Amino acid sequence: MSGTGFSYTLTRTLDVPADRVWQAWTTPDRYARWAYAAPGSVEMDVRPGGIWKATVVTPDGGEFPLTGSYLEVEPDRLLVIGMDVPGKPEPQAMAVEFAEDGPRTRIVVRQTCDTADERDMAEQGSTMLLDGLTTFLAGDAGN
Repeated sequence: MSGTGFSYTLTRTLDVPADRVWQAWTTPDRYARWAYAAPGSVEMDVRPGGIWKATVVTPDGGEFPLTGSYLEVEPDRLLVIGMDVPGKPEPQAMAVEFAEDGPRTRIVVRQTCDTADERDMAEQGSTMLLDGLTTFLAGDAGN
């Protein structure tokens, strides 16, 4: 992972099994429903080296296209996602760990950034993602 010393870790426990959390994070139509993505903008090739794309819609209606690749993939356990950052030679890596705890899943998001400002922005974005994921899965009874 690129960066030195500007890291964050976020942890959530969700009341659904790991396979449901994994599907929400790796299925384009499900991901679009909780990750603030424009409908039809999400593409995912979930395998090491596979690419992903999404256009995020901000609360004020702005649209930001995002691209990247999957660096590591262990179904129901680990996703390491590389995010392309303009002007940087290496993708920014974010690790998402899924740990099953009976019928619940603990999800841990870790990222190391180059600056404190980048870390703060990334942590805010990841917090929003986890909030959206939590709300989506709470209302996604059995689907």
